[in-house]
Amino acid sequence: MVRIRLQRMGSKFNPFYKIVVADARAPRDGRFIEALGYYNPQQKFAKVNLEKTYRWLHIGAQVTQTVRNIFSKKGVFKNFLEQKSSRA
Repeated sequence: MVRIRLQRMGSKFNPFYKIVVADARAPRDGRFIEALGYYNPQQKFAKVNLEKTYRWLHIGAQVTQTVRNIFSKKGVFKNFLEQKSSRA
């Protein structure tokens, strides 16, 4: 199973995260398939590549709860559902 999740980067007490697509069995900071963006929790800032994200959501990648919260604040799911309904 493929998941969209966070990969911790940065230094001690100064984290930031990559939003990545990875196999569910891979370690948190291990190998990933593709990077979709990043998230800085200290500045509450996230940047997401929407085209790549929509492609992986369309394929059926599962999203972790934390990434789901980030995506909902950015409006990713709303736009994805609008695109999906307009195709049908």
